[in-house]
Amino acid sequence: MRDAIYSFPMPTNEPVLTYLKGSPERVALEKELERQKSIELDIPLIIGGKEIRTGNTGKVVMPHDHHHVLATYHKAGPKEVKMAIDAAMKARKQWSETDWTVRASILLKIAELISTKYRAVMSAATMLGQSKNIYQAEIDGVCELIDFLRYNAHFASEIYSFQPKSAKGQINTVEYRGLEGFVFALTPFNFTSIASNLNMSPVLMGNVTVWKPSTTAILSNYYLMQIYKEAGLPDGVVNFIPGQGSVIGKEIFASKHLAGVHFTGSSATFNTLWRQVGENIGHYVSYPRLVGETGGKDFIFVHPSADPKDVSTAAFCGAFEFQGQKCSAASRMYAPKSLWKEILAGIKEFAKEVKMGDVCDPQNFISAVIDEASFDNIKSYIDYAKKAKDAKVVVGGKCDKSKGYFVEPTVIETSNPRFKSMEEEIFGPVLTVYVYDDKDVNKAVELCDGTSPYGLTGAVFGKDRMAVQAIADKLRYAAGNFYINDKPTGAVVGLQPFGGSRASGTNDKAGGEFNLIRWAIPRAIKETLVPARGYKYAYMK
Repeated sequence: MRDAIYSFPMPTNEPVLTYLKGSPERVALEKELERQKSIELDIPLIIGGKEIRTGNTGKVVMPHDHHHVLATYHKAGPKEVKMAIDAAMKARKQWSETDWTVRASILLKIAELISTKYRAVMSAATMLGQSKNIYQAEIDGVCELIDFLRYNAHFASEIYSFQPKSAKGQINTVEYRGLEGFVFALTPFNFTSIASNLNMSPVLMGNVTVWKPSTTAILSNYYLMQIYKEAGLPDGVVNFIPGQGSVIGKEIFASKHLAGVHFTGSSATFNTLWRQVGENIGHYVSYPRLVGETGGKDFIFVHPSADPKDVSTAAFCGAFEFQGQKCSAASRMYAPKSLWKEILAGIKEFAKEVKMGDVCDPQNFISAVIDEASFDNIKSYIDYAKKAKDAKVVVGGKCDKSKGYFVEPTVIETSNPRFKSMEEEIFGPVLTVYVYDDKDVNKAVELCDGTSPYGLTGAVFGKDRMAVQAIADKLRYAAGNFYINDKPTGAVVGLQPFGGSRASGTNDKAGGEFNLIRWAIPRAIKETLVPARGYKYAYMK
C-alpha cells in the first residue's frame, strides 16, 4: 500500500468457543487429538526455511502420561546457532524494508489460519504437549495468540502514524526502523500465545528472530512454524532452534549482531541473560533491547468487608487453573480471621468436587505439571510445609508421578507471614495463606507489599470501596496488573496489557503499544525547503 495511508482498525477479541458435546469444534478437536496421539513427529531445526536434523535428539512426552512420546526433536549445536544468526541477518534487509502493511498482512493471515484451518491443530498440540484442558488451550493456543497478532497490527498503525509537527519552511517526519541486528526470542512452556508473540512483535516491526523454544512446548511451537510459512513469512525471518540454553546462549551473546532479547521465564534466567549482555556490551553494534517478563509471587489481599464466597472462587481458580503454572497465578493470600473459616470451606468444596487427570477427558479440570523437575520442586515445598511447626496443609498435598506429573491443588495455612512458600515462587498448584487479625489490616497490607521481591499481579477483595482504594494505593508498586474483586490472572490482549516490574521484569506490557515500540528505532528527519545562506544572525545585519 505504498500509495495509500492505511490504518488497521481496533479488532474485536477472538470469540472463545464453548466445545459443547457434539459441537463442530468439539468433534474436530477430538479427531485431531486422536491423530496427534497416534503419530510420533520428527521435529527438525528450521533455519533459513530449511529443515536441519542434527542427530542429537530429545523426546517430547505428554506430562499427564510421560510414557507416551509425541515427538523426537533435534537439538542445535554451536554450528547450527551460527547458521541461524547468519540466516536471520541475510533475511533482515529485505524484511526490514518491506512495507509494514505487507508485514502486518502476513501476521493477520497467520491469525486467520489459526482461527479457521488450524484451530483444532493448535488446541490439540497445546493440550497434549503442555497438559492444558480444553478451555485453557482454547484461550491460549488459539484466542490469545490470534488477539496478539490482530491487535499488534492495530497498535503498529498507531505507532507509525505518530508524526511531529512541521514549522514554516520545513517538513518533519519520523520513520520507525527495525533494530540493527537480530532479536533472540527465548520462549516459555506455559503459553503458546507468548511463544508466538515473542517472535511476532519484533517481526511486525521489521525485525528478524532466532527462536529458542522451551523444550516442553516444542510440539505446538513446531506447528506454529509451519503455519508461519504457509502464511507467507519469508525464510530466515524466524529461525527455530530447539536445544540446550547454555549452548545456544553462548553463541547468541557472542554475536555482535545481537540487537534485542525478548524473554519470558524465570527471574534467575533473565538475570543471567542481562549479565551476559553486560559482559559483552562493547562488542555489539548497538545496545541490545532487553525485554523480559519474569517471575511472580502473586497475591490476593482480602479486606474484612469482602464476600467470602467471591474470595473462595477467585482463590481456587486463580491459584489452580493450568495447575498454577501461570506467572500470574495466585500464590499467596492474606485473609482476615473473621472470614478465613468460610473462605477455606468454599475452597475445600471446590477441591472435593474437582477432577484431575488426562486432558482428553473433558471432565478433568486439573491435569499434570509440565515435567519431573517441576514436580519435584513443587513437592519439596509441600513436604516442607508438612514438617513445619508454623504451617499446615489444609487442602490437598498429595503428589504422584508414576504415570503423569500430578500434584493435587494444595493450600498451606501459615502463622508466619515470612514462611518459605509465602516468599518464594513455586510455579505450581500451591496457595499459601497468612491469616491476620482484622484489627491489623494495615500491617497486613505492609507485609503484602514488602514480603516478595516480585511485582507482577495482585488482587484486593472488599465491599468497602474506600478501604479497597486505600489498599490499592498502598500496593501501587506491588503489581503491574492489579485486580479489584477478581482473581489476579486472566489478562486479555487489548483490555489489560500485561507485565510487571521489580523482579518480575521490564514491564513492557505485552498486548499494547508499549511492547511494540521497543522493537523499533525511530529516525527523525528534517527537510528544509529553502536552505539558509550566510551565517549572520538578523541583529548582525
